[in-house]
Amino acid sequence: MTARILVVDDIAANLRLLEAKLVSEFYEVLLASSGPEALQTALSQVPDVILLDVMMPGMDGYEVCRALKANQRTQHIPVVMVTALTDPTERVRGLEAGADDFLSKPVDNPTLFARLRALLRVKQVQDAWRLRADTARDLGVENTDGAAVPVAGASALLLDDGDEEAEAIAATLGRDGIAVTRARSAEECWTEAMRGLHDLALLSLPEEGAEVLRLASRFRAHAETRDLPLLLLADSSQKAQVLRGFDLGANDHAFRPIDPNELRARARNQIRRKRYQERLRAELDRSLEMAVTDQLTGLRNRRYVRRHLDSLLRAEEAGVLLVDIDRFKSINDTHGHAVGDVALREVAARLKTQIRAADVVARYGGEEFLVVLTNARGPFAMMVAERLREVVAERPVVAGKLSLPVTISVGVATGGPDVNADALVDAADRALYRAKAEGRNCVRLGSMEPTAAD
Repeated sequence: MTARILVVDDIAANLRLLEAKLVSEFYEVLLASSGPEALQTALSQVPDVILLDVMMPGMDGYEVCRALKANQRTQHIPVVMVTALTDPTERVRGLEAGADDFLSKPVDNPTLFARLRALLRVKQVQDAWRLRADTARDLGVENTDGAAVPVAGASALLLDDGDEEAEAIAATLGRDGIAVTRARSAEECWTEAMRGLHDLALLSLPEEGAEVLRLASRFRAHAETRDLPLLLLADSSQKAQVLRGFDLGANDHAFRPIDPNELRARARNQIRRKRYQERLRAELDRSLEMAVTDQLTGLRNRRYVRRHLDSLLRAEEAGVLLVDIDRFKSINDTHGHAVGDVALREVAARLKTQIRAADVVARYGGEEFLVVLTNARGPFAMMVAERLREVVAERPVVAGKLSLPVTISVGVATGGPDVNADALVDAADRALYRAKAEGRNCVRLGSMEPTAAD
């Protein structure tokens, strides 16, 4: 897994040492020797991960990290602080500033590369979601801003068979409003995780941790649990197992004795990341829905239905019904556009009730609707068109105190995989023209070949 890594340290020898290690693993390396230079490089180059020295003159690593996380362009770049400090309060300070983890000097190669691989996996997923969100924004749909993501009300799943430790962890996370559900075995933990109710899983590694590591791998192999952050709890003597856990998909870790404030900070960071990703996904779903939906009627729009028809005709026969509200202009001219909008929405609702789940009805433009019927031949398409005509004509549209009789004319055309979508819609359009010329409130079947009457 290649990536661009920004290394920040005020000591040139440290920069060169880390650069050599990273280059040997085929990473692209950027260098900065001060906090301001690091911020400038991060903004201009947008690295995938930042290895940030804590103790620097002028602007220390904590200040740099806070500045990175405050900028929307750089706030999603993982930051690993590299320090000789061993005080747990310093780790908490860094985590609260937005750092993802700490590495102690001198940097241990296996730990360095395991953490990089784990962070890059998460960043790649989030980058994909952010790119999709940016695309939606380019289409004119508003997206999530960089507002802070809360953790209160989150749920954590804890795998731990030790009562004392489990109770302490539950009390610690409870201070941030995080509810803890406990599992005493790997299988119980798996069953609970599959319910999809949790924002974080904490997996306590026993002396022989193979079963828990298999569980971590299982989480990553299933769609239902793939995005659930995993935080390993381990003894310092289990470093090799923790590194193996990172390769299997774990996101973070805490060594015993567990510092309560450090655990809270790590849990908050993981939950915020997951909730942010969920927010991106929800915004994308909403954006896509808006991009293919007509806002007035709630039906699919012209862009969607034409692509749907193109796809359908690659494999099977389709029926096309082009529907037009009769004398709609007079409704607008006589009663105003607000009443016209009511009529459009009501006709759309009635049309929608009369088609199958596999069929699509869309607003095609103005007072026109396009219905695409899956696997439909002429007689069936005509039957559906007649049913649509009847359901619209059977009762008036009510708009306030007005009761307006409304009818539709329908042009029908059918074709198979050898038919071009444009030609099929044109045939339905010609049939619609005949229906309107022959008195309106009727259905006509079109031909794929234009005739003199057309």
